[in-house]
Amino acid sequence: MERSYDIQKHERDLIDAVLRNERWAQKSLYEDYYGSLMPLCMRYADSDKDAEDILHESFIKIFKNIEKYDPGTSLKNWMVRIVINTAIDNYRKREKKKIVGLENVYNLKVKEPNALQTLTAEEIIASMQQLTQIYRTVFNMFVVEGYSHKEISETLNISESTSRSNLVKARKRLKEILLSNDKFYGR
Repeated sequence: MERSYDIQKHERDLIDAVLRNERWAQKSLYEDYYGSLMPLCMRYADSDKDAEDILHESFIKIFKNIEKYDPGTSLKNWMVRIVINTAIDNYRKREKKKIVGLENVYNLKVKEPNALQTLTAEEIIASMQQLTQIYRTVFNMFVVEGYSHKEISETLNISESTSRSNLVKARKRLKEILLSNDKFYGR
């Protein structure tokens, strides 16, 4: 119990120092959470550079809005929400609204080996980065983050059917990308 209290006190002290714009505290917060937030950025980004941009922009927002953090709740979860919203904002800036119809939507059933068993996390992320930004964003929001199609449609200003269509197409394209990887088949 004493250890939990020490961690909470350290977190409060760190947040107080960030509120005072103390550089050491900002650096410490950045270093403490970089490792857990960067993979999240990678799932939404086209490249490593884009992921770093999303992360840096997220930390700017975190530092600007740290007073809105509610002590006693999960700091990491609060920061994850900012990163996800920043990634979505980044998508909105980079992509013009495109309506994707329901044509060529297929019911996909994978009978091939499980990619997660044959590929590294880096290879899977690299494969996801080959998706178009809208496909990658919808895929991440639905599959990884657990958003509903209604929430995705409201967040991205697309229809629910477009969200569903983009998810199906993202899965199909990701399957094609993964199947084209020689390592997927153990070669």
